[in-house]
Amino acid sequence: MWRRSASFVLEKYQLPSSPMESPKSPQSPNPNPIPNLNSTHGISAYYQTRAEHHGVVTSDWLAQAQAAVEPPSPPSERTSPGSGKPFSVIEEFNYWRKKPDLAEAVAAIMALAAVIRSSNGSTMMELEIELKTASDALKKGDKSSISLSAGCDLFMRYVTRTSALEYEDFDAAKLRLIERAERFGEISLKARRTIAMLSQDFIFDGCTILVHGFSRVVLEVLKLAASNRKLFRVFCTEGRPDRTGLRLSNELAALGIPVKLLIDSAVAYTMDEVDMIFVGADGVVESGGILNMMGTYQIALVAHSMNKPVYVAAESYKFARLYPLDQKDLEPAIRPIDFGVPIPSGVEVEECARDYTPPQYLTLLFTDLGVLTPSVVSDELIRLYL
Repeated sequence: MWRRSASFVLEKYQLPSSPMESPKSPQSPNPNPIPNLNSTHGISAYYQTRAEHHGVVTSDWLAQAQAAVEPPSPPSERTSPGSGKPFSVIEEFNYWRKKPDLAEAVAAIMALAAVIRSSNGSTMMELEIELKTASDALKKGDKSSISLSAGCDLFMRYVTRTSALEYEDFDAAKLRLIERAERFGEISLKARRTIAMLSQDFIFDGCTILVHGFSRVVLEVLKLAASNRKLFRVFCTEGRPDRTGLRLSNELAALGIPVKLLIDSAVAYTMDEVDMIFVGADGVVESGGILNMMGTYQIALVAHSMNKPVYVAAESYKFARLYPLDQKDLEPAIRPIDFGVPIPSGVEVEECARDYTPPQYLTLLFTDLGVLTPSVVSDELIRLYL
């Protein structure tokens, strides 16, 4: 296992303040509201949100909109204990996940932290029950989102993990919980930048990087490499059917990075020109494998056959206590497919939005916990939940 301490990297580089700490953080004014978390239309809420953020919103548009409109305060700031207005964790979650640069798991973490601040409970048991109920409500809203479930579970474990709280008075214990919740949210918000720093030693001048679909953490990796004046080019898959690769290619081109757009079926054709593959992940499972956008598995298979390294950039809040045995062993994430032509009656369409890539086809995982081999993920999960 090759690892580098994330704390070492954070000490070496001065991190700018998190976007969440600035009141001028851009927020999407998208007139099409994100569907309710409890939508029952058969499409994963996670992929509805991705479509809103990645298929429509551009950085320039967000900047212009932010200059004209001040973002509203989160629901928790408008609701206080004893105010008479009931607090809604779903409303709080929907507020945070509308922010294009905020991962869904972090939105859940921010919502759960607000549950503690807004709680009317008078004992630790009542407060923990409120947290558990709120966490279950978030996970129930979209069972297909691995990162949402993992983020909720890790938050619950991190915030309530010590029995020392039982021996403090309730007010002091509640303050301690709020401090932990805010600390966990802060760590999660900075994870993307930590990962970008850890990955820089692996990107060399003159290299060609293949990416698949749109990943905010992969974009952060490439942004930092470009700002460090590294010379490289990127091959972007189109990312059918929602074409998220087009969004990533636009972002990279705006940074002055040479980009080549590929149709998804051209991966094997161009693999001999590629030096490495960078992908994000919807979830990292106990085996060290990943769940990610459909097509990741076949890219990893081609890369493995041609001895090309496959690097995964994923935050630790996406580490899930799951052990899939095959592609159909998890809740499907449904996404509508538009082929652009009428589908003949009687023809079945595969609508699952993601696949599972086993660990033997992955080289390294860049996380905020360090640089890990896939075989070490299970050990890290044990440490996270101890």
